[in-house]
Amino acid sequence: MGSKSKNKKDHEAAQAEAHEAKPVEAGAEAKAPEAVAGEDLRARLEARDKEAAENYDRYLRAAADLDNYRKRAARDKEDAIKYGNEKLIKDILPILDSLDRALHQASDLSARSNFEAFQQGLELIHTQILGCLERHGVVKIAAKGEEFDPDKHQALLQVETPEMESNRVVDEYESGYTLHGRLLRPSKVSVSKNVSQDTEGQ
Repeated sequence: MGSKSKNKKDHEAAQAEAHEAKPVEAGAEAKAPEAVAGEDLRARLEARDKEAAENYDRYLRAAADLDNYRKRAARDKEDAIKYGNEKLIKDILPILDSLDRALHQASDLSARSNFEAFQQGLELIHTQILGCLERHGVVKIAAKGEEFDPDKHQALLQVETPEMESNRVVDEYESGYTLHGRLLRPSKVSVSKNVSQDTEGQ
């Protein structure tokens, strides 16, 4: 009997020790995942910090590029406005040279006596100017003898004539021009009114 009770006590003591040891082991095992989770969280935070720094650096570069682009665009616009007529002016300079030569010849006594040559010189300059304008999209509007068009012609007066049909341009007082098809200014003209046709209609 004594040995049985002793064995029973030993067995109960061993179970109690095993019971006490289990929570300690479980606690030790529980610490390991927490430590891993903390290290993982720290690594992710560091990665996010690095990514944020890279994004901020990219933002600063993009902002600087945009600012430089705006400055360059403003400079280009200013140059385009300032020097936009450079090609036209270069084309006008030879015409100015022709005028200088014509004025120089006009000051000469022998040239004064030759009005026909002087007139030919002026006609040449006139042709040069029209050619220069045409190269830049400026076209002279046909007027004299054409049918009156209120979109291109401005009637200053009406002329009664039996020689032309009604509503025709009799004379042109100021030439009109278009720029690439758009009206720059209308031709100032006189318009016919056929007297004989109007009388027959009455």
